[in-house]
Amino acid sequence: MPLSSPAVDRSRLHVRAVTYEGYRRGDDLFDIEGHLTDVKDHDYALLTGVRRAGEPVHDMWIRLTIGGDYLIRAIEVRTDEMPYPGACDLITPAYDKLVGASLLHGFRRTLQEAMGGVRGCSHLTELLSHAPTAAIQMFAGLRREIEGDERPFQLDRCHALETTTETVRRYYPRWYRGAA
Repeated sequence: MPLSSPAVDRSRLHVRAVTYEGYRRGDDLFDIEGHLTDVKDHDYALLTGVRRAGEPVHDMWIRLTIGGDYLIRAIEVRTDEMPYPGACDLITPAYDKLVGASLLHGFRRTLQEAMGGVRGCSHLTELLSHAPTAAIQMFAGLRREIEGDERPFQLDRCHALETTTETVRRYYPRWYRGAA
């Protein structure tokens, strides 16, 4: 369901678009590709020159290669459009520090420690911060929700799947921890 209609006239100024796509590779690994763009609906004066309406101010890409264990095997980062050409894009090789990191266990903390602030690009780091949920969604259709004796990953990760809720009692009765 879309949002309600605005109560006042307005004109759009900016669009940030972020997408993630997941791929199964032929070598039993998986790729997650993320893409971020920022586009203004008006000409935008930067110190490095004017960006015409519709031209991206940011156009950035990430590709993570991971295994079924959610460990990063390889990373590729590209910045095609940026406010400061020859400066913003110089940081992209530093993201190789993330090879070996787990998307499931403390990734956002690891990402901030390695690439937060001046150690990275705020836009690329933000794009990478949602890679764990993109990976979980990619794998969701490939695995059974309940695999043997293993506790389902998604339990206690949002309000609907807290182990004391009616939802868990109904769909995951084995893991229900509410009133008897």
